[in-house]
Amino acid sequence: MRSHPQLMPRSGSPWAACWTTSTGTPCSSSAWAHRSTSQWTNTGIISAPRASSVTCISIMSFGGIPAPGKPVSFPRKHFHGCLENLFYNGVDIIDLAKRQDPQMIVMGNVSFSCSQPQSVPVTFLSPRSYLALPGSFGEDEISATFQFRTWNKAGLLLFTELQLVSGGLLLFLDDGKVKLHLYHPGKLPSDITAGVGLNDGQWHSVSLSAKRNYMSVAVDGQVASASPSQGPEQIYSGGTFYFGGCPDSSFGSKCKSPLGGFQGCMRLISICHEVVDLISLQPGALGNFSDLQIDSCGITDRCLPNYCEHGGECSQSWDTFHCNCANTGYRGATCHNSIYEQSCEAYKHKGNTSGFYYIDADGSGPLEPFLLYCNMTETAWTIIQHNGSDVTRVRNTNPENPYTGFFEYVASMEQLQATINRAEHCEQELTYYCKKSRLVSKEDGTPLSWWVGRTNETQTYWGGSLPDPQKCTCGLEGNCVDSQYYCNCDADRNEWTNDTGFLSYKEHLPVTRIVITDTGRPHSEAAYKLGPLLCRGDKLFWNSASFNTEASYLHFPTFHGELSADVSFFFKTTASSGVFLENLGITDFIRIELHSPAVVTFSFDVGNGPFEISVQSPTHFNDNQWHHVRVERNIKEASVRVDQLSPRTQPAPADGHVLLQLNSQLFVGGTATRQRGFLGCIRSLQLNGEALDLEERARVTPGVEPGCGGHCSSYGRLCHHGGTCREKPSGFSCDCTSSAYAGPFCSDEISAYFGSGSSVIYNFQENYSLSKNSSSHAASFHGDTRLSRETIKFSFRTTRTPSLLLYLSSFYKEYLSVIIAKNGSLQIRYKLNRYQEPDVVNFDFKNMADGELHHVKINREEAVVFVELDESVRRQVHLASGTELSAVRSLVLGRIIEHSDVDQETALAGAQGFLGCLSAVQVSHVAPLKAALQPSRPAPITISGHVTESSCVAQAGTDATSRERTHSFADHSGTRDDREPLTNTIKSDSAVIGGLIAVVIFILLCITAIAVRIYQQKRLYKRNEAKRSENVDNAEAVLKSELNIQNAVSENQKEYFF
Repeated sequence: MRSHPQLMPRSGSPWAACWTTSTGTPCSSSAWAHRSTSQWTNTGIISAPRASSVTCISIMSFGGIPAPGKPVSFPRKHFHGCLENLFYNGVDIIDLAKRQDPQMIVMGNVSFSCSQPQSVPVTFLSPRSYLALPGSFGEDEISATFQFRTWNKAGLLLFTELQLVSGGLLLFLDDGKVKLHLYHPGKLPSDITAGVGLNDGQWHSVSLSAKRNYMSVAVDGQVASASPSQGPEQIYSGGTFYFGGCPDSSFGSKCKSPLGGFQGCMRLISICHEVVDLISLQPGALGNFSDLQIDSCGITDRCLPNYCEHGGECSQSWDTFHCNCANTGYRGATCHNSIYEQSCEAYKHKGNTSGFYYIDADGSGPLEPFLLYCNMTETAWTIIQHNGSDVTRVRNTNPENPYTGFFEYVASMEQLQATINRAEHCEQELTYYCKKSRLVSKEDGTPLSWWVGRTNETQTYWGGSLPDPQKCTCGLEGNCVDSQYYCNCDADRNEWTNDTGFLSYKEHLPVTRIVITDTGRPHSEAAYKLGPLLCRGDKLFWNSASFNTEASYLHFPTFHGELSADVSFFFKTTASSGVFLENLGITDFIRIELHSPAVVTFSFDVGNGPFEISVQSPTHFNDNQWHHVRVERNIKEASVRVDQLSPRTQPAPADGHVLLQLNSQLFVGGTATRQRGFLGCIRSLQLNGEALDLEERARVTPGVEPGCGGHCSSYGRLCHHGGTCREKPSGFSCDCTSSAYAGPFCSDEISAYFGSGSSVIYNFQENYSLSKNSSSHAASFHGDTRLSRETIKFSFRTTRTPSLLLYLSSFYKEYLSVIIAKNGSLQIRYKLNRYQEPDVVNFDFKNMADGELHHVKINREEAVVFVELDESVRRQVHLASGTELSAVRSLVLGRIIEHSDVDQETALAGAQGFLGCLSAVQVSHVAPLKAALQPSRPAPITISGHVTESSCVAQAGTDATSRERTHSFADHSGTRDDREPLTNTIKSDSAVIGGLIAVVIFILLCITAIAVRIYQQKRLYKRNEAKRSENVDNAEAVLKSELNIQNAVSENQKEYFF
């Protein structure tokens, strides 16, 4: 048996109490009729010190919450009513208060008698409960009044039959409203609705009346309606009134209950203006009833205390409560489980790309999620902005009148600290510009400017330096403008300089304010700029341990999750079973284990007997890949979920024990008995949002090793388009070297807009004789190698015909060309024997120069060519010209510049080139667009004309040249083809004359502008000769540039990192 503190009413108690302040929390009983007991009336509060056997309660209050001298507002008012039989652990509280025991504190007007009228409530305990009371038979008026209270939105309140006609009068709750319904077969029903939100647990009075052909209903004294009945012309009472529900049909009753029975309390029932003595109810004597509790109201407020977490709204019914988690950022039965990831690293490893995300750094902990930007590179960077990203100039300050700049972030300091603690590395760039503004006093070394971090401590080191007082980057590197000082600004020169760098000591970040005191002297000035807080990675996401023997385990302090607990982790193994985690109490326990190769089981006991929940997978979990487990238990239910499988849930027993009481150590990877231990890896173990440092504990534990490799077996699927997964100590990365795509997952397409006459040429080998010494990536295409297979993929968008999309040539006059013919058909032309005509694969079912984006995939195995167009049209052909392409020379995209011995169709398309967008071009392992636009190393690329990195996904008609950044190259050989064809040229004299006039006007404007500029320079020279010129170094130019630009682009400065 468990020992729980209880408030126990005892019959025959000599004392009672009554509160007469404003109404508040519902009282549980007012059943004092026919008793001779003293009672206690209160308009205040009574408090008692804690009992010696209870260590968690210091003061217990009855009737209200004492808060003397404190501006505290509570969501509920003090209790109004009477109490009797008030006991706590066997102590008669009312008796102690009446005898003025020194341990008791009485506040307000308390009297030990209750003058309020006594009433006898009855409780309808279940949907099967009912109370049948006799009424007058054949009366021409039906009337009844009563009070009720409930949490349920629906249920029957009253039913009575009508005499002489078949029909009845129903009074019921529907969606928290009272409805009076008269039904009569063959006639339209009559309804009257009154009240709203009546399922609030408070007492509500109801009065109904039906006389002749009129009905009325009043709720809490407000008459809702009076409506003529469409039923019989005269209503006569049928005799029996059924309250709360209907008896079983075997009793012969005609009672109807369309919405089920009522669960709640009723009192002060009167029928036909006569009060019913409920204490005298006896089956067969005065009425009939079933499943009824007389002389007490057994309603329970299940939302007090509120077990809905993170701002979830609690609502309740008779049996249970419900949490509305909408707009909280959490989910689950008690809004405990966050819907957001804890870091950008976690988002990245779900395949997400750069963008804004909500982060919940402590998971199910108390901190709310907040919005930030995740920059997904090889490592995930978290970027947190503040309100001071612009350059700020400071003048006229001194130690007595300092300047203080404050920085407010998009997250609270607690949220920032949680984010920083998870990160592998954090940094923040701080730039301090100065002109005759020192950081340190020359006389005594007193700091003249400093900054403050989240520890609220003064810091005197500056960007790029270690946390050494009064140091800057130049002092560590030995390149300050004056070698006598450790910072540039301390040289105190009358010219702009700066001390700039990244602050990277995590314990001091982020910067919350900066203080400047030395800009009060003549010509003295300072300025500063603080960048966003940047954090890299998530060390807790990759924190892991490897368990090498079944007897090995890690132990941690007892897990405390009495009312709400969640456990989450990743595991991978080749073993068929093993215990992941176990924590024991005297009788309570929790255990998570791999029960069998395809079953993960969560077992627990909170005092109601052991329960077991299992998730079974159609595939085995012991596949040496990472699997994610999340277990949650609260007072409503327990659940377990593995990967993306459907979760399994076990509801908690009604009114059972709810506290999980554990007292042993927490065992990870094994059990206290050293049996059934886990063999494999466990990673990112978190309990209620707090991560356990498995690696630190594993370093000092035999049989357990810190860290765990093999991430590519699980995350390699995130590397797309031929990217290769590379293992890292903490995680993995995608190597996109051999892919036509870029980005952290090789999923960012690289595409380009080709202007008229432009081309990109990838030269596999300039001279065939050099091929034998080649060691480049294209070596497999060189020399004596005979190319018997290749895979080609690309996408394109164009409206021009004819067009050359791709041309692969060899030194033996063999080639492959992909063109759009003059009629708009797509043609793939293979010439694998220079003495034969080319084989042609023709797709003429539609015009491919329609401005839409088309996808082409070509795969050749010797003489068999498979072509897929737009992922829908597929064709396989056999070549007659040969099976091999020998000595590949170059790959051309766009216009063919050099003379080539090709067929007429290819020559015509090659002369025109390509005008449009090409994307993700890949020929086996060569990605020519990527080599041209995003070179990671020198590549044999020749680019002619105007080539603009663009996006082929853009709608037709979009100016592609304005998208992304532009690459405009001249031919690397030193020549450039300027003979771009002019289309739609109007050959008329007027056009020529107009062009000449425009040229003349342009020349005159240029001459005028040059003359004005020369005049301005002369005046400037004379002014500068009249005064001493001031030497301004590069720092001043940077500062002026930033100050001038920030006014025009202040809105964009917050997004510079995009």
